[in-house]
Amino acid sequence: MKERILTNWTLTRVLYLVMGTYIIVQSVLEQQWIGILLGGYFASMGLFAFGCAAGNCGVGRYSEGRKDQGMDDFGEVVFEEVKGK
Repeated sequence: MKERILTNWTLTRVLYLVMGTYIIVQSVLEQQWIGILLGGYFASMGLFAFGCAAGNCGVGRYSEGRKDQGMDDFGEVVFEEVKGK
């Protein structure tokens, strides 16, 4: 857990942590207690690197194991004609 908190910091993680902390502070000042949960969620995403803060929102183009895989690997496509009544 300590390694996860201290390594692999990106701009996205920093922004999530800063904005989450800002939401928490503003919620306390305005006495909007439900906002603490929202801010806590965003701050924890930045601090512990899970969810979008860890870069897990997007889907990569290729699988991790086969980076050189391209569109040519599908082979020949065979079409079959279907006739209606």
